[in-house]
Amino acid sequence: MALLDKFSRSFSLELPPADNLDDYLDRILPLVRPWSEDIYEFEEKGYYRIRWLEVKDSDHSHEALLHLFREGNEYLFCIDGDILFRGRWEALNDTNGFILDKLVNNSVAQSELYDLAFLNRDFFILKKHGDQRRKGNRKYFVMARENIARNLEWRDAVEYLFNTYRSNPNFTLYIVLLLVVIGIFILLSIF
Repeated sequence: MALLDKFSRSFSLELPPADNLDDYLDRILPLVRPWSEDIYEFEEKGYYRIRWLEVKDSDHSHEALLHLFREGNEYLFCIDGDILFRGRWEALNDTNGFILDKLVNNSVAQSELYDLAFLNRDFFILKKHGDQRRKGNRKYFVMARENIARNLEWRDAVEYLFNTYRSNPNFTLYIVLLLVVIGIFILLSIF
């Protein structure tokens, strides 16, 4: 299977070109979305127990931005091991939405609504509701499992996500079928 996988990758699409993380995600999320979980699986499959490291498209920021979603809907945001703030999280199962509340003195200081863009055991990508580009804000809030993201630059993390699409069994099957059709065509043209 490894040989077939390497062979099929030579025919696979390259990562679409883009200048920033939001543009990359606009191009590849429609391709990987079939492998995404729904937001209710965030709790059901225990994805909230994963240590999520934030992925940003800044080549100058090397801080570890860690997001911890704990039982009881507790949320912790840490920068390089320092807890910057505590909050609450809530999965909106009926709308595939997600709410993050920032707490100050046990009162909600800021509340943000997100739509789920992609979720699996390696990535948790939220899209902030509304037209964020018009406001000059980033469109996606991207988190990857800490043990994957900690050694990757943001472009490598995007490539890792894109591999969800490239390495799927259906794509390999299409390549094999294409090669069989080409082989039959060549055989028929010879005889």
